[in-house]
Amino acid sequence: MTLKLAAALVATTALIGASGVAQAETYKIGITQNNVGVDSYQTTYEKAFIAAADENENVEAVVLDAGGDVARQIAQIQDLIQQNVDAIIIWPTNGKAVVPAVRKAHQAGIPVIVTNSNIAEEGLQFIASFSGPDNITQGARSAELMCEGLDGKGKIVQISGQPGYTTAIERAKGFEDRLPEVCPDVELMETQPGDWNREKSQRVMESFLVKYDEIDGVYAGDDNMGVGALNAAKAAGRAGDIAFVGATNFAVGYEAMARGEYYGSIYQSPVDDAEAALKTALDVLAGKDVPALNYFDTPKITKANMDEFDKPVF
Repeated sequence: MTLKLAAALVATTALIGASGVAQAETYKIGITQNNVGVDSYQTTYEKAFIAAADENENVEAVVLDAGGDVARQIAQIQDLIQQNVDAIIIWPTNGKAVVPAVRKAHQAGIPVIVTNSNIAEEGLQFIASFSGPDNITQGARSAELMCEGLDGKGKIVQISGQPGYTTAIERAKGFEDRLPEVCPDVELMETQPGDWNREKSQRVMESFLVKYDEIDGVYAGDDNMGVGALNAAKAAGRAGDIAFVGATNFAVGYEAMARGEYYGSIYQSPVDDAEAALKTALDVLAGKDVPALNYFDTPKITKANMDEFDKPVF
């Protein structure tokens, strides 16, 4: 237990009155995010986090955005350490590059909660908990969806997320490891990054369509990129021959699924993501037993079961 966390627990215990009920402690919690402006998931996450913090009178939140810049995020972590916040939540811009800064927070006695996308393995010893989706499982479930969509055989391409970003790495790994297990007759021909961006992913898919006469399926790290690929295929008159599968369901993917243009995805809520991160931080500060990997479930979604899920708000 860190000295700072131990002190917080002692202070909380000291506030217990004759009634046996502890008075609530106010915590200053800082969060540094990856890149709020890059996609609607991260924008919705930020709004949900601010709303959850505002609703809790015992939380003072310092909300920062790295804008996709690793150096800026490292500087933000250092600034939060200087502010002597009670906990730091980090959505890493790069899972490896931020490890030294996370170690400094740990050495300062400030618990660090990693949200959405985990840091590199060598940094796990310096964090209190990871809160978010199991990206390996998401990738594996997407492989299963692709197998279903292709009836077990075909040639596919992959559009991955931001290079060096843990979520992108893990979703690709989960997919690539699971695909040959469930569909040995499906060939992954090539992978190119779409950087979580719809327009870039559309350009990547345009190049794939020129390069390959036969493409039976497209796996994208999220539906934002998947719909970019769909738009390119529609423009080329080839969309009807291709199964599109994503790893996080966006509103545009949900709508395309309803039209029968998009085979399937993985359901993940940015609101749940944000609220889980804040709750994990508060549980750590309260001295509760928090899992090192605090995952929330992300089920498969296709046209067959989409009525069971609310349309994403991002």
